[in-house]
Amino acid sequence: MQLSVGDVAQLLSVSEKTVYRWVQQGKLPAYRLGQQLRFNRAELLEWATAQRVRISPEAFVEPTSQVPPPDLTSALKAGGIYYRIGGADKRAVLRQAVDTLRLPEDVDRDVMLAVLLARESLGSTGVGDGIALPHVRNPIVLHLSQPTVTLCFLEHPVDFDAIDGQPVHTLFIITSPTVRSHLHLLSRLGYALRDPEVRAALAEHAARDRLFAAFGRLEQGLPTPARDDPRDGSE
Repeated sequence: MQLSVGDVAQLLSVSEKTVYRWVQQGKLPAYRLGQQLRFNRAELLEWATAQRVRISPEAFVEPTSQVPPPDLTSALKAGGIYYRIGGADKRAVLRQAVDTLRLPEDVDRDVMLAVLLARESLGSTGVGDGIALPHVRNPIVLHLSQPTVTLCFLEHPVDFDAIDGQPVHTLFIITSPTVRSHLHLLSRLGYALRDPEVRAALAEHAARDRLFAAFGRLEQGLPTPARDDPRDGSE
């Protein structure tokens, strides 16, 4: 989805003047279409998460659909939480993490690793405070049956070229069959990572029950998209 300056200002709860200033300063990723600026929703959410810019709750209200996108807690339970993931560098850590993912048998894990590494070559997914969000920029290539978020705690922190220069000890890997659910989960995860209780649980490599409870509590206050009435013929 290509967003306008007004869309970005609304989602980030800032003025359009601030958006233009961030673009001029080279801080905010943008594209020019003629005389107009356009923004990629995935890149915007990644940027806001890395810069710790508050995202408006309106970012979570999406067009209605007969199949509503998954909630973050359900996706995390589907993906699983893993501890003591080994590896001495980014590639080795991602290799170990990919090997733990709950993927269908027909998904090539070597391809999955290559796609994640290709995304990292565009810019680190390390968002600061020891957290990285490796994910596939084009989720449809994986042909998955359901979206998942997998949480991996590393045995030893590794350099991820993160925005704050700190080594990474925690990975969230998003896998999804559609762009819509990918963006939905990325939005909610970015919002959750601003929460002090969630960040404390992550820093302590807390037990699964505590982590699920922390994410579930936070998500209860977020809006959920409604289903379409199938009789109205809308998408």
